[in-house]
Amino acid sequence: MTYAIIVFLPLLGFLYAGLFGDNKEPRRAELVTTTFLGVSCFLSWLAFIAVAFSSDPQAYVVPLGNWISVGKLSVEWSLRIDTLTGVMLVVVTTVSMLVHMYSIGYMHEDESQPRFFAYLSLFTFAMLMLVTADNLVQMFFGWEGVGLASYLLIGFWYTRPSANAAAIKAFVVNRVGDFGFALGIFLLFRLTGSVSLEAARAAAPSLVGVNVHVFGMDLDALTITCLLLFMGAMGKSAQFLLHTWLPDAMEGPTPVSALIHAATMVTAGVFMVARLSFLFDLSPAALNFVLFIGGTTAFFAATIGLVQNDIKRVIAYSTCSQLGYMFVAEGVGAYGAGIFHLFTHAFFKALLFLGAGSVIHAMHHEQDMRRMGGLKDEIPFTFWMMMIGTLALTGVGLPFTTLGFGGYVSKDAIIEASYTAHGYVGAYAFLCVVIAAGMTSFYSWRLMFMTFYGRRGEWGGSYAEDMHDEHAHDEPQHEHTHAHAVHESPRVMLIPLGVLAFGATFAGVFFRHWFIGGGFEGFWKESLILAKGNHVLEQMEQVPWLVSFLPFLMMALGFVIAFYMYVVDKTVPAELARSNPLLYRFLLNKWYFDELYDFLFVRPAFWIGRVLWKGGDGAIIDGLGPDGVSARVLDVTRNVVRLQTGYVYHYAFAMLLGVAALATWYLFGGLR
Repeated sequence: MTYAIIVFLPLLGFLYAGLFGDNKEPRRAELVTTTFLGVSCFLSWLAFIAVAFSSDPQAYVVPLGNWISVGKLSVEWSLRIDTLTGVMLVVVTTVSMLVHMYSIGYMHEDESQPRFFAYLSLFTFAMLMLVTADNLVQMFFGWEGVGLASYLLIGFWYTRPSANAAAIKAFVVNRVGDFGFALGIFLLFRLTGSVSLEAARAAAPSLVGVNVHVFGMDLDALTITCLLLFMGAMGKSAQFLLHTWLPDAMEGPTPVSALIHAATMVTAGVFMVARLSFLFDLSPAALNFVLFIGGTTAFFAATIGLVQNDIKRVIAYSTCSQLGYMFVAEGVGAYGAGIFHLFTHAFFKALLFLGAGSVIHAMHHEQDMRRMGGLKDEIPFTFWMMMIGTLALTGVGLPFTTLGFGGYVSKDAIIEASYTAHGYVGAYAFLCVVIAAGMTSFYSWRLMFMTFYGRRGEWGGSYAEDMHDEHAHDEPQHEHTHAHAVHESPRVMLIPLGVLAFGATFAGVFFRHWFIGGGFEGFWKESLILAKGNHVLEQMEQVPWLVSFLPFLMMALGFVIAFYMYVVDKTVPAELARSNPLLYRFLLNKWYFDELYDFLFVRPAFWIGRVLWKGGDGAIIDGLGPDGVSARVLDVTRNVVRLQTGYVYHYAFAMLLGVAALATWYLFGGLR
């Protein structure tokens, strides 16, 4: 009963806020939804402790009812509770509850607060359905639910064209990945005769060496299944090639960014690969692909974060990069390390996003870091919270120990795990994550120095501002940003920052032994299944000392470079941009992926649409139908109607003409 309450309380909050919320009195909707999430969060922590200390290695299944029964397909609606579920319940409900509380202050001026809180609760419910799924169809239900909720939240300010465009982009790009995910589920059902996780796990070893006939070729069934499933993860978790929706998701309110990036939508792909570890671990080719995509994403997104000027976009590309780290861990078989980084990342990334929201709130909705600066003394609490988040993200800690902020403990473990991978793909991923660690440190400290140090607006009018920079701001902009005094956020927004800062500081130290240090069977039990030849956890403890020291070295190097460029000699960034214009434009315009996809997919799609519209529908269908035969019939009937004048002498004259014509025919033709 407890687990059902955890999952369905957010749904009740959504229904209450959506059906009974009053824009004139939004307080009730805010309190009800936030209270429900608070209860769900409290129960989730109890559930997490219960499953962590349980001596039963088997998952606890809570049946809710029969859902689908069609032929051989039987889908039960039930909740699967094990250690992996417990971790995700804690992550989702904790961050969501804090985002709900934060939004009370952040959205207090908005006229549609009940609708916003309803969407937040719907998002949380869909994610909880996903992480508690006992079969792939139920997981797909939650998977599509978070896609729907993200569309509603990203486009929350639907009167703005940019918000609508961003919501549609997120929805369409995710449908590409979801199509692959659905095909993977279909193929797994074809191979095993079931969509149940237990049935798939039991049948997985028997699938090794089995081939499927695809496009005239015999291909490994497990590899094709895993690649199709991972295609869904690439879309949801914004991996390389399917990442373009994530930065544009900043069009939604800042609390939405924190919820999407830290606890819900983007972590779904990482969770799914971990949940299906019993499949992926039997397919080395699929794991190599996961490793390659993860390493590429970690590096690629970090390069873009180097030059972004919108405070939220810097953090967004950081999220994309950190997700790459998680997939690198899963690609080498260190699923526990990947989930551990997901766990710590939820705290410090939600902290950074909500901290950025506090900065934006203080700056009266300004998001451009070039117009900030000198905020350290004006909003000191927000500054220190952002500082803690930055220390966690960049990986500050004591080398050769497990003492450090959350990102140091979990991210460094992934770098060590990537070193143990064999082959060219493993070496490539290792180099990517090491270099990305240095770039992460640089752009994170760049954000801190531009936002909180120096003078207000000293970066405005720089060479960077004269380049093509198509940032779309999240919040509605005000003309006189600096006409009002900068002020600290209200307490209801600061309390969540404090809670998240505590997690960002201590989550790594407290939970490392549980997640990756205390023996695999100890904590994860049977929620993560490794193949017999997977010894990555043991190999992580035997890497050379230089590998363990590299993350700290890259973190320090990134800090020193950022300090020199944005504190000591502030002319360096503009000079670098001016001397390397092609590279600067390339990074500023995000490797031109939007332009490339526009050329390859968007324009051809519009061309095909116009051809079908003008040529197919207009010329052929309308030409032969409404504008063709039907139009000619109407023309004939319209002319015939004109003959019906109602005058007797017109009809008498017509009859006379008929008689004359008949007589003429009879005299000249009929006599023959």
